[in-house]
Amino acid sequence: MSGADDILRRLLADPEARRDPYPWYERLRGEAPVHRTDLGRAWLLARHADCWSALRDPRLGKGETSSADLSAIVGAAPLPEVMRSGSLVHMNPPDHTRLRGLVNRAFTPRRVAALRDGIAAHVDALLDEALEAAAHGPVDLIDALAFPLPVRVIGELVGVPLDDQPLFREWVRAQALAFEPAAGVEAMAAARRGATEMAAYFAALVRSRRHRPADDFVSALLAARGDDGAALSKQELVGIPVLLFGAGFETTANLVGNLLACLGFRSDAAAWADRPLGSEEAGRVVEEVLRLESPVQIDARVALEAAEVAGVALAPGDWIVALLGAANRDPDAFGPTAASFAPDRFLDPATPPILSFSAGIHHCLGAPLARLEAATLLERLGARCRWAPTDPAPAWRPTLTSRSLAALPATLAAR
Repeated sequence: MSGADDILRRLLADPEARRDPYPWYERLRGEAPVHRTDLGRAWLLARHADCWSALRDPRLGKGETSSADLSAIVGAAPLPEVMRSGSLVHMNPPDHTRLRGLVNRAFTPRRVAALRDGIAAHVDALLDEALEAAAHGPVDLIDALAFPLPVRVIGELVGVPLDDQPLFREWVRAQALAFEPAAGVEAMAAARRGATEMAAYFAALVRSRRHRPADDFVSALLAARGDDGAALSKQELVGIPVLLFGAGFETTANLVGNLLACLGFRSDAAAWADRPLGSEEAGRVVEEVLRLESPVQIDARVALEAAEVAGVALAPGDWIVALLGAANRDPDAFGPTAASFAPDRFLDPATPPILSFSAGIHHCLGAPLARLEAATLLERLGARCRWAPTDPAPAWRPTLTSRSLAALPATLAAR
């Protein structure tokens, strides 16, 4: 067994290694940055340049017969069909091109920018609730801020009433755990139940909006037409909201939690943690947190045809696994401070793009919204509150595909 596979097996088997994968990523970058694992037909990529190139290569795409994630590569059960059907995440061109083009028309940058004031209002309402609770003791900022903010924002955008939004927390979390390499039969069954219930919910919402359109994303999808006049299919009308609600909720909640973890626990972030920030400064801090603690740590592609990637020859059906968490800390890309918290690096236009939202045609559609939510929370939190964690270290969950906190108890007081 190779040393690189020893590292991979350690990450798969050891919860403590998953809670802090970065030393293992560093070893992979140094010892085997491009490595053919014996755990499946897969090449692991740990350098930024290799991951960037592979994720943007049109000869690499999503798997047609198995889920495009590490679970499939290491022999875990494939994702339930209900999580793949009609989903952009698992499509290749030309279907992906057609569907993404239609979705883009309903999910425009202007529509996202118009949400800024509403996001600030949601943040202020959540801070009011958190400050009231904090009068009686420490508050878990994951429960108080990181989870409810994105569910309120994406719920309002998609058209899910406030009273229904709590339903989605368990549905989405169950599906997110299905992407973990260690996911077994029970996790996949829970994911299937969550996805099925979400699909049924959105099928009912689509039927309602056909008869009574509203100013929301589902109504915009119903009205969207391609260049040939084609509308979305019933399956796609359900699959897209399922994807957007799932990705827009879980990943953004993880980003907000990771942002608070960096500011609350990293000594090199102290100068940014306890003062009000303007929108540009907040944006740079969010970008640096995305780089250092990417909410999604792994992305994968399968060779759709013969290709040479990262200096190796791929046959059709071969996988590459891009270790985003390793690539984002690559000193060859981000210099000797790659492991340090330094938001001002993004003042330099030559700074390479981060890979936290992937790259190429599968770059995350909701990335601008996630950035806006996190930056707005940071601005309002710094302007209104002083806070400090009550635990000595962050409680990272022992997951590999995603990076998030289990909890963040903290004191909270108005400025």
